[in-house]
Amino acid sequence: MRHIANKEQEQAWNGYEGTYWATHQARWDSVNAGFNEPLLTAAAIAEGDRVLDIGCGAGCTTRLAARRASDGRALGLDLSAPMLARARESARREALGNVAFEQADAQVHPFGAGTFDVAISRFGVMFFADPVAAFANIGRALRPGGRIAFVCPAEPGRTEWLLAMQGLRDLLPVGGLGAPGGPGMFSLADPATVRDVLSRAGYEAVGTAPAEAYGTWGRDAADAAGFLLDSGPGRYLIDQAGKDVRDRARRRLVDLLSPHEREGALRLRTAALLVTARRPG
Repeated sequence: MRHIANKEQEQAWNGYEGTYWATHQARWDSVNAGFNEPLLTAAAIAEGDRVLDIGCGAGCTTRLAARRASDGRALGLDLSAPMLARARESARREALGNVAFEQADAQVHPFGAGTFDVAISRFGVMFFADPVAAFANIGRALRPGGRIAFVCPAEPGRTEWLLAMQGLRDLLPVGGLGAPGGPGMFSLADPATVRDVLSRAGYEAVGTAPAEAYGTWGRDAADAAGFLLDSGPGRYLIDQAGKDVRDRARRRLVDLLSPHEREGALRLRTAALLVTARRPG
């Protein structure tokens, strides 16, 4: 039986949120694709490496890592059964034989000690109930001298989808979406917090660097607004409003996003931190 410490996250990612992400896998990959190369370059994956992908979702980064570790292997770990089903389907379709996926909570999963050379994550490490314990557990899974590299949201002031959502604050309770420091999306937005958490978890050579990328959120402003408001955070806000307010919020969000339309696509900037560290040894 799997041991789960992050039960609220398990419920969310096996409910509406996980199903939404799995259904819209290609869209989310388009949103976040600009971070793939910086992440994998920072991870310095070698041909024979054993790679652990934390919060792998539908498995895009796991499959990319498996291609770099052509003589090694890659394991994607996530709480979400719907997204892991998509991940496995994609790996089969791409005939990748050195990749596997497992449903588990990285905070408490009983990894074999020293079984991986490198751990990676693209926006999958911000929701741990106890981040120090989670990163320490991941660290035990790394061999001595093993590496970790991950991307997490930075301070929200330069992330354009969130700035657009803040334009709805008189209609919807959007204030909590961009609150750094507490549990949630922006829990690791402060570089000092990241360094403290990883140092307490037993890592050394912790580095944080700003990273930005533009992602495609839709064909146009209306398409992107619908996608945003139907995703987990957007749906939570919309569900608290009456129909008239919901309609006004959608119309206003379309107006706020319209200036970002270019050549048949709606592209928005996301600001992140690219974090690297090493297990001693």
